[in-house]
Amino acid sequence: MINIKLNNMAIQVEKGTTILEAARANGVNIPTLCHLDMASIKMVNKVGTCRVCMVEVEGRLDLMPACAVEVYEGMVIHTNTTRAIKARRTMVELFLSNHPKDCLVCERNKNCELQTLAADLNIRENRYDGKMINHPKDTSSQSLIRDAEKCVLCRRCETMCNQVQSVGVYSAVQRGIKSVVSTAFDNPMTETSCTYCGQCVSVCPTGALTQVNHTSEVWDAINDPDKVVVVQTAPAIRVALGEEFGMPIGTVVTGKMVSGLRRIGFDHVYDTVFGADLCIMEEATELIDRIKNGGRLPMLTSCCPAWVKFIEHQFPELLDVPSTCRSPHQMFGVIAKTYLAKKLGVDPAKMVVVSIMPCLAKKFEAAREELSHDSNLDVDYVLTTRELAAMYREAGINFTQLPDEDFDKVMGESSGAGVIFGTTGGVIEAAVRTAASWLGGKPLENVEFQQLRGVEGIREATIKVGDLDLKIGIANGLGNARTLLENIRDGKSQYHAIEIMACPGGCISGGGQPFYGNDRAVIAKRAEGLYSVDRNKKVRVSHENEEIKALYAEFLGEPGGKIAHDLLHTSYTKRPIM
Repeated sequence: MINIKLNNMAIQVEKGTTILEAARANGVNIPTLCHLDMASIKMVNKVGTCRVCMVEVEGRLDLMPACAVEVYEGMVIHTNTTRAIKARRTMVELFLSNHPKDCLVCERNKNCELQTLAADLNIRENRYDGKMINHPKDTSSQSLIRDAEKCVLCRRCETMCNQVQSVGVYSAVQRGIKSVVSTAFDNPMTETSCTYCGQCVSVCPTGALTQVNHTSEVWDAINDPDKVVVVQTAPAIRVALGEEFGMPIGTVVTGKMVSGLRRIGFDHVYDTVFGADLCIMEEATELIDRIKNGGRLPMLTSCCPAWVKFIEHQFPELLDVPSTCRSPHQMFGVIAKTYLAKKLGVDPAKMVVVSIMPCLAKKFEAAREELSHDSNLDVDYVLTTRELAAMYREAGINFTQLPDEDFDKVMGESSGAGVIFGTTGGVIEAAVRTAASWLGGKPLENVEFQQLRGVEGIREATIKVGDLDLKIGIANGLGNARTLLENIRDGKSQYHAIEIMACPGGCISGGGQPFYGNDRAVIAKRAEGLYSVDRNKKVRVSHENEEIKALYAEFLGEPGGKIAHDLLHTSYTKRPIM
């Protein structure tokens, strides 16, 4: 332990502690902008570039950045001197002098750290007329927008993309007033290896990185009398949406979400969990076939479009490893425009399918050419949790006062197994529940596999299924996925199946969720919300979903059969590293 003085308080802290950490541990707030500490994914961005956290240290002539300087024995620190406060104000004022003044229409209005800092520091005028940078806005992708004019060089996106996700798209380039975080050669996002996981958007403190917003197109479809608009909601939405309206983290708001969607004007409201159950029917069938008939092992789950694009760029030689199953919302989309359209008596050409997803990569996925049927996209629009919350507000809906309502029928029944798709380990646990039942030839006495749960970046477990020791690997975060994929490539993998999710913690902390969802406590509460829904479900395994049974009996035939394979499976594309 080290003895220091902080604002005249004698305290002890561990060796290696930064001034910022010491202050926060003792109830002293030091404002920051570039700093970001996400212990749950072992990410710390403390590059000290913004200089907003400056403090005075006795014996030093210069002010010190609290986030990047470690304490030492006998250190005397003052965080609230006039000099320190003025320095912080000046730094924020300089940021504002080189920042667009379009706060009222910015995607991050009322949720911008620079805006909050200016308010907290009581900045009420622009004292500096700095030279404004001029960078074109990159709107090339279907998932995210890069507006470099709003970049404050915090480099959080660079740390997330390079160190955590290992994708390597972002880097600080140029010098002086021209400095900016950009892509190689300032290429548009569509000419990079970006997976559109959206984690850079999650950590960006300003509007420099935002999602592509499709709410206007969805409103147009809802108000078009010639369109029948069908909406589906992913499992992770129900445990995060409430946060947008001040409800406790992890609150399950399924019923309110459903009734609110009807009030917005959607014609039919369904649960993507139905698609998750359908995905398990196909994925479990594929896994058993590979195990029994000497197929390619390990089989990797293919529900996450960001990690699928990651393997297409980074490991194209392994494209025979992922399951060929489409993701649940894409399965739902194609079944909606075939089976459901016939049930409802609707012309598929007039049906618009909208997916509410926690993910930005789903926007890219929905536009993939191979995920279409009869020349029509299976999913027309993807909205994030944040976009849906904005629609409720725009419609004047008091979300917390909404009644609870159920999903529509025909494709509205779902199992607990499908619900836990939203958290890391959930997809493979759902698959194991069905695969173990089928391989063992009898229903499971206990459907919960605790050994598959957790938040560690890489986990493994062995499940006893009859005479088979089913070896499972799990990774969340693309950096961890890289480790597992390298082991497969090098012949070191002994797994039968591996689940990969691009976002740390899984879909519950996806790039489209309420901001700062990578905090360990937030991840745990959202995950527990999903597990509580699973525990309270009457049906907890996908293959016992009666509406899934009816779908196969009336339309698809058998799992893995010709019709099912044509509609519910896909292929992958080799892409260069850019």
